[in-house]
Amino acid sequence: MSLFIIVLAYLIGSIPFGLVIGKSFYGVDIRQHGSGNLGGTNTFRTLGKKAGIIVTLGDILKGTLAASLPVLFHYSGPDWFNPLLVGLFAVIGHMYPIFAGFRGGKAVATSAGLLLFASPILFLALLIFFICCLKITKYVSLTSMLSAIAGTIGAYFAGEHLLFIIMIVLTIFVIYRHRANITRIINKTEPKVSFLSKKK
Repeated sequence: MSLFIIVLAYLIGSIPFGLVIGKSFYGVDIRQHGSGNLGGTNTFRTLGKKAGIIVTLGDILKGTLAASLPVLFHYSGPDWFNPLLVGLFAVIGHMYPIFAGFRGGKAVATSAGLLLFASPILFLALLIFFICCLKITKYVSLTSMLSAIAGTIGAYFAGEHLLFIIMIVLTIFVIYRHRANITRIINKTEPKVSFLSKKK
């Protein structure tokens, strides 16, 4: 049962909302546009606000649903088994989705969904932090990395030891997946959030 739930979490995380929304409603494979990423940011840039919001919400809820699986199945599992660990596999699925040739997103939204399940208050605090930081920096990538680090710090001071460990792992995922963005930020070639003002 533990293995079943973990595999199911990975499959949920593998649902490529950016690809589904793009092809189904716009006739566009967003992997062929912008950064080629399947996440919300590239969806915003490629398809506009409406599609971007839908994809971002879908990617967030993947993490929340996956982490909720042990509760939904009324299964506590062995000592090592934990909803946060289950949610982590959804994040892996989001980054390397089996349904999209293992080319996925950058772990941010689905990680946020996992955090929404684990600590709604910390999630809301980070959402405010994200919005404020994005307004200041104008870089989604930089804001995402800073938010992940802030979430790790928040989990530590909240005394949530397991969540703190999971947040460290998620932060590593987020920074690793943004390594190309880091180079562009240093070279001052990283695009800013001008796509938020576009109408499509």
